[in-house]
Amino acid sequence: MSEVSKKPKISASRRLTLKTKLLKMATAMLEKEKEEKKLEKENTISEKVPPLQLSGLSVQDLQALCKDLHHKIDVVDEERYDIEAKVTKNNKEIENLSQKISELKGKMKRPALKRVKISADAMLGALLGSKVKESVDFKVNLKTVKKEEEKKEEVSDWRKNVEAMSGMEGRKKLFE
Repeated sequence: MSEVSKKPKISASRRLTLKTKLLKMATAMLEKEKEEKKLEKENTISEKVPPLQLSGLSVQDLQALCKDLHHKIDVVDEERYDIEAKVTKNNKEIENLSQKISELKGKMKRPALKRVKISADAMLGALLGSKVKESVDFKVNLKTVKKEEEKKEEVSDWRKNVEAMSGMEGRKKLFE
């Protein structure tokens, strides 16, 4: 059975006008939301921090005002710290729950494997289990090759060497 291409129910021009209207509405809603957040921020600041009246205060009154402001700052910092602690705790909990969900779905992320240096004994022990009790030394089965010492020729006067090799005695020495 061949698939028949269906014509869209809405024309292209109509779809374009709808998209533009949606975008305009979305931008207007975003601007309105920004203004609401700005007003809310100003209201909370005006509630928390009333305007200061510094004119006509004595030195003692100014010191008391400063102490009061420091106390308020400490309270706000404590609240901020508590909120940050809650946020980090919630983020860890969310991460753990999402990990459990992925485990339940069966889609596990495979960790990157690392190279591990392992001896031959440990490898055999891991493969065969406790069946192998004695250690296997592969170096025992290798052939041993002995290096022959190179003949060291005496460095001496060449004339003496020629005299010693001349005649029948010299040829005998070569055969030996």
